[in-house]
Amino acid sequence: MRKVLLLFIALLAFSCSKDQPDLIVRTSIKGLKKGTVYLKKVKDTSLITIDSAVINGNSMFELKSDLESPEVFYLYLDKNGGKNDRITFFADKGVTEINTTLKNFVFDANIKGSEQQKVLEDYQLLMSRINHRNLDLIKESFDAQKNGDSLAFVDYEKKQNNIIKSKYLQTVNFAINNSDSEVAPYLALTEIYNAKINFLDTINKSLTPKVKASKYGKELDAFIKEIKAKEN
Repeated sequence: MRKVLLLFIALLAFSCSKDQPDLIVRTSIKGLKKGTVYLKKVKDTSLITIDSAVINGNSMFELKSDLESPEVFYLYLDKNGGKNDRITFFADKGVTEINTTLKNFVFDANIKGSEQQKVLEDYQLLMSRINHRNLDLIKESFDAQKNGDSLAFVDYEKKQNNIIKSKYLQTVNFAINNSDSEVAPYLALTEIYNAKINFLDTINKSLTPKVKASKYGKELDAFIKEIKAKEN
C-alpha cells in the first residue's frame, strides 16, 4: 500500500511539474489599448506562433512556452490590421520581463531575464558602432556621386569592404570570447553564416560542452559538417 501511495505522489508531482511552463514572458506595453501580441520562434526554418494574447484595455499580460535550451524568441505586435512590429530577445528558462511602449514598440523595449539576453545586447551595441560608421560612409559616397568625384567613390568601395571585414572579424572574436554562451553559435548561424569555414570552425571548437549541447550549438555543428561534406 505504501509503495502504491509513493508511486501516486510521484506521478502527481510529475503531472504538476509538466503544467508549469519553462518560459514566462511578462509584458507591459504602455499606451496599448487594443491589439494582438504573438510570441513566435523559428522552427525548421519557419516562423511559428507559440502563444498569443488579445489586448482589450489591459496592457499587461503573460505569454508562455516550453523551452529545452536558451533560444531566441520574437514578440510581435499586430496593431489591429496595421503595421507589425517585432522585438527580438534571447530567453532562458524562468521569467523574462519586457516593458515597452506602443509609440516606440521596438526602440523603447527594456528586456530583463536571461544572461544570454545581456550578451546579445553587448553584441548589438558593438554592431551599432559599426553601423554608424557605415551610415557615415554612405553619406560620403552620396556626396561624392553628387559632386562627380569618381576617386572618392572608389575609396568608398574600399572602406565599405573594410567595414564588412571588420564586422565579420569582430563577430568571430565576440563569439570566441563568449564561448560559454548560447549567443556564440547563434551569431555564427545568423550573422556570419557565409563566412569562411575556418572562422565558423574556430567558433565551434571554442564552445563549452554545455553550449555545444544546446539548440544552436547542435545546429552550428551540423551546419559546418554539411558545408564540409559539399566541399569534399
